[in-house]
Amino acid sequence: MDLIASIAASIRRERERAGLSQTELAKRAGLAKSTLSQLESGTGNPGVETLWALGTALNVPFSRLVDPPRPAVRVLRAGEGPAAHSQRSDYTATLLASCPPNARRDLYRVTAEPGEPRRSDPHPPGTTEHVVLSAGRALVGPLDDAAELTPGDYITYPGDEPHIFEALTPGTSAIFLMEHI
Repeated sequence: MDLIASIAASIRRERERAGLSQTELAKRAGLAKSTLSQLESGTGNPGVETLWALGTALNVPFSRLVDPPRPAVRVLRAGEGPAAHSQRSDYTATLLASCPPNARRDLYRVTAEPGEPRRSDPHPPGTTEHVVLSAGRALVGPLDDAAELTPGDYITYPGDEPHIFEALTPGTSAIFLMEHI
């Protein structure tokens, strides 16, 4: 199953699990019902903002909407994996590992280029983000208290408040660990 079909099936599954109509989910996520209908039918191509909004509205981690089934041993080569691209900035989040049952964490590789920063709306309450910068330089953290990171630097901050990831040099990348309560 390709990524778009997998996302479509996941959105529909989680909406039905939550007992929501398309109209109600679209309203909660701030989307047009026609957009949600296209996403569920596999004819839309959602950006990272749309997927985060849907995850928040459904009260599920972002990864539950994009993670395909995986084998017991999994090798993910650089450049592989389900990737979501920002519609507002040169920012891509690739899911590396999602929460197994009874755990509440997801792991991502993020690549970004200078330009429009990635400003994130708050994730569900209790979310904490951990970031290790792999390459480049970036401004990362809460909008009112972001820190400039260089390779090897680590930051953690509440993901349930507005935050930013701004690449300051070309070829910036990081590993994100998202914890969910």
